[in-house]
Amino acid sequence: MSSTHPSGHNWSRNPSAEEEEDPLDQMISRTGCAAFHYAVQECMAEHQDWRKCQEQVQRFKECMSAYQKRRAEELQKQRQATS
Repeated sequence: MSSTHPSGHNWSRNPSAEEEEDPLDQMISRTGCAAFHYAVQECMAEHQDWRKCQEQVQRFKECMSAYQKRRAEELQKQRQATS
């Protein structure tokens, strides 16, 4: 199956006015971890083996864990404020 676009997330291009940005890319951008996500993608594109990208994967995982912790704390504060 050939395609003019590579499979996966193509983060190096800017979406046109008619074209929506990938929802996954939007979600990751909101976390503040996009640079780590892109580093994983770049490493995977270069090496074609996730085992060679463990440093990048670990950094992305740590960033996402920190985001999830902050988000949980924010939600807890909101619940307490409405109670």
